[in-house]
Amino acid sequence: MRPRSLSGVEMRKRQAGHIEGPPQAPGQPRPNTCCLCWCGCCKCLWNEDRIERSGRDTCTKMDSIEASDEHLPSLEDMGSWARSFEMMMRSMEGREFFREFLRSEYSEENLLFWLACEELKKETNPATVDEKARIIYEDYVSILSPKEVSLDSRVREGINQSLAEPSNLMYEEAQLQIYTLMHRDSFPRFLNSSVYRELLATRRRTCLDT
Repeated sequence: MRPRSLSGVEMRKRQAGHIEGPPQAPGQPRPNTCCLCWCGCCKCLWNEDRIERSGRDTCTKMDSIEASDEHLPSLEDMGSWARSFEMMMRSMEGREFFREFLRSEYSEENLLFWLACEELKKETNPATVDEKARIIYEDYVSILSPKEVSLDSRVREGINQSLAEPSNLMYEEAQLQIYTLMHRDSFPRFLNSSVYRELLATRRRTCLDT
């Protein structure tokens, strides 16, 4: 996915302001998401804490991570990332640094979508699956979302049909498509980025000092 311009993001944000509500399957009433604080419209303490955490997550983590050696991945770990995108995605630290890079390219939503799909796969409660599936749609699939990911029309149509009866695997094909996009497009640039190079240099200096 190519980085979107800021003006494009702002345009989508303005468009999103005109949406009366998220899409829902024909004949099915929309769950009372407000009482569960999923929709973000409540003023309860849980939702305020969620918003506060979200704001903190958007901040750059490089300074805090570099300040403490215990948060740094090992050289062996970083070497495995360079050899394998899959190994990096399995690592929590690897995903954090990759997310930092994607944020700089305005494509952080790709990783966030992938992670949301991973969480959805773990759900077995039908009501929770239904709720999370719709939230993923609103956040990452809807064409009016500022965080829309790039999916081809065939995959998008399949998702639209699955909304009638959501399942925890309904985004599996879309997730694979975004995973492949990150692997082929973003990952090579990440390995050549200042985020990765500075982390590698810091790790090497730390090893020399010990």
